[in-house]
Amino acid sequence: MTAKQRLREDLLERRTHLDDAAVAAAEQQLCDAALMLVRDHGAARVAAYLSVGREPPTWALVEALCAAGVDVLVPRSLPRRRIVWAAYEGRDRLVLGRFTLPEPSAPPDPGGLRSVQLALVPALAVDRAGFRLGRGGGYYDTALAEAPVPLRVALTYDHEIVDDVHPEPHDERVDVVVTPARTVRLPPRPPVAG
Repeated sequence: MTAKQRLREDLLERRTHLDDAAVAAAEQQLCDAALMLVRDHGAARVAAYLSVGREPPTWALVEALCAAGVDVLVPRSLPRRRIVWAAYEGRDRLVLGRFTLPEPSAPPDPGGLRSVQLALVPALAVDRAGFRLGRGGGYYDTALAEAPVPLRVALTYDHEIVDDVHPEPHDERVDVVVTPARTVRLPPRPPVAG
């Protein structure tokens, strides 16, 4: 087992031990901090994930963004590590998609991730260089590599900011990590060649 795999397993195990009260408290704190970041950045269009299980919760945040008039796109998984993005139109318009995750029933947005000013992405951890550790499927790394999103924001729990996630060449970086207790700006990403 590699150091990266071991870190992933350790963090997933630690999440299973979070109690409901801790997750509920994190939801409001993450919502408040991320909303402030969206406002400060002037983002009118945001991509967000719909949390499941013990992931840092996003449901209150997504609803608050919509209530504030922000266009919110959420992901739909496709084969070959691909994601399309569609408008979030409320919980009652979601369906269970690939991997039995809640996904939008709306048609894919033509601009997709390229049309947002800020993307809220899931992470098991983020290191001090800004590399995010996901669950290992590569969906978000592929999506972020293809879209010039101005601000990439990972949501994690406080203990999930680590020294090193052991990044590989395909791993993508984020600009900011938001935890229930703090917002951390990370080193700038290198400019995209081309």
